[in-house]
Amino acid sequence: MAENKKLYLNKAQLKAEVDRCLNCKTQPCMQACPTHCNPREFIEYTKNGEGAKAAASIIRDNILGQTCGLVCPDKFCMKACLRAKLDFAINIPKVQATILENYRQNEGEYQEVKENGLKVAVIGAGPAGLAAAAKLAEGGCKVDIFEKQNCIGGALNLIPSNRLPKEVVQKDWGYVFNRKLVTLNLNAEVKDIKSLTADYDYVFVAKGEPHVSSLGIEGEEYALSYMEYLRYPEKYVTDGKVAIIGGGNVAADCAFTAKMQGAKEVEIFVRRRSSNMRISKDEYMELVENNIDVTSMTSPEKIEQSGSLLDLYVHKNEFVDDKLVPVKDTTIKLGGFSLIIKAIGGKADSLDEEEKIIYIGDCKHGASTVVEAVASGKQAAERIILNQKFPES
Repeated sequence: MAENKKLYLNKAQLKAEVDRCLNCKTQPCMQACPTHCNPREFIEYTKNGEGAKAAASIIRDNILGQTCGLVCPDKFCMKACLRAKLDFAINIPKVQATILENYRQNEGEYQEVKENGLKVAVIGAGPAGLAAAAKLAEGGCKVDIFEKQNCIGGALNLIPSNRLPKEVVQKDWGYVFNRKLVTLNLNAEVKDIKSLTADYDYVFVAKGEPHVSSLGIEGEEYALSYMEYLRYPEKYVTDGKVAIIGGGNVAADCAFTAKMQGAKEVEIFVRRRSSNMRISKDEYMELVENNIDVTSMTSPEKIEQSGSLLDLYVHKNEFVDDKLVPVKDTTIKLGGFSLIIKAIGGKADSLDEEEKIIYIGDCKHGASTVVEAVASGKQAAERIILNQKFPES
């Protein structure tokens, strides 16, 4: 695989990027950010040599600021950046990640806050759950987090370490959490959500989409789920051919992981056009640079085992009256795959309608970006805190 791009800007690159900021009064970049992080503010602090203030500005609005800086797509702040009208957008996410990597203070901000009497349970320590817990504690709530895995991060742990080093999530967590008010319970699966309402004023559910969507084809049992593959990639190392079914970020992550682990050939099958893939331009170019094939307008029909390898039957698609339909008599067999990975997204559990239960993140909104999940948890927590200050009459 081609050499990984550097995650952070060096000193000269950081200065060059922040110096390009136009200091727009309308702040379109902030308006486009789901968490309303303020790039104009933290860039201005950086220009003035006030790195610690820049870092504090980021974390004030996005408690997973460094994580988001490394994995945010280009469809939010960068798409809104007016600098693009002159040449090209400022790489705001990378600037953000670099500021936190360089200027974040070692010790966390564990200020004493006045407890407001509320006790809240948060189920899931992924982006939405962590953001909600941090904001609730900031407002004086006592928070218990229940995470069924043995570590925090949720779906963040599926992102390859060359894109998101595991220690970055820990840095974000360690800096913002009020140790007095937040208790983290790992290996603590909650099977009966409603039972928690007896002991807590609110229960925030941030379980994400824990179930892999089905391909609905014969032989699907031979395909490996992206959750299993990305969580335990070391179990599935191969120097053979790998097929990946899907067209989003997780499909790209599976492809990059397979290539890094030595797969001879990696091919992504996308049922729509390659231009419809839900990945950034940089990710698409990285696929090209690493000789990862993208076969578009193609859907799987069947998987068969052939000795120790797998055969994949696919057909071509076309749009008829804006509806995607199979093209007749186009089925072909592609053989010799060591792995076939299904990466077409996940499904959430059904939601319980209960006043004290609040759903946040992907389990409520469907698959989203990390920053959107953070925003969901943050905004839900803010509504609870605001209601405490100004109770409904």
